[in-house]
Amino acid sequence: MMQPEGKRIKGFLLVVAFCLWPWGQVVQGAEFAEIQQRGQLIVAVKDNVRPMGFTEGSGNLQGFEIDIARRLAQELLGSSEAVELVPVENRDRLAVVMSGQVDLAIARVTATPSRSRVVYFSRPYYLDGAKIITRDPSIRQLSDLAGQAVAVLNASSTIPLLEFRLPQAQLVPVDSYQEAQRLIESGSVRAFAADASILTGWVQQYPQYRLLPVQLSTQPLAVVMPKGLQYAQLHSRVNQAIAQWHQEGWLQERAEYWGLPVVEVTPARP
Repeated sequence: MMQPEGKRIKGFLLVVAFCLWPWGQVVQGAEFAEIQQRGQLIVAVKDNVRPMGFTEGSGNLQGFEIDIARRLAQELLGSSEAVELVPVENRDRLAVVMSGQVDLAIARVTATPSRSRVVYFSRPYYLDGAKIITRDPSIRQLSDLAGQAVAVLNASSTIPLLEFRLPQAQLVPVDSYQEAQRLIESGSVRAFAADASILTGWVQQYPQYRLLPVQLSTQPLAVVMPKGLQYAQLHSRVNQAIAQWHQEGWLQERAEYWGLPVVEVTPARP
């Protein structure tokens, strides 16, 4: 488990790394007027995280965050087709916004204080968080895992949550979701704790698994935009859209459509 001092150092290094990326130069992103003139919104998304953003069948991108990107294009430019979706790796989600390669990112990015030093985050469009998945029918609630082996990703923020909520469990660190699945299948662990948005896709692909009803934490997912006063109009338009979608119930409806656990987000005023 990372100590508080380690977290501060990691946050500082993150800021330094992004401020220097790439090679000491920061490329300016497009302002809202430029996006309007171009007539297309360029959005970084995930293409391998069901049900947030993934390809299936014909190869077209679909998912909860893809719906958000298209609706945002409709709000900003008048057409849900006026959007270019750019698949991105996790490590590049902030960098592509900072470099101006995309206008914004809707790619399962958690808004954190360290990240907000280098990019601007919108109001949350979804509250993600840690949940537990199992295929053992005898495990129905958190207390059923007392004294049992539970897999968790190495260096994950879920580790201290489990240590607090389930102190009698035996935590087994793993390096990937695939490793966790192998351990569950072999009977080496009884469950796996990770982000609900990803585990939801796991259940959809493997129906023999199920999520326990308890959610261990809440983490706001938000749209990533470039930081700076010149982007104030873009920030305002995106925030207004998200606030309106919350009030309309559209975001909750789309989350439920994609099978995501819904934790109510209190809409802020535009």
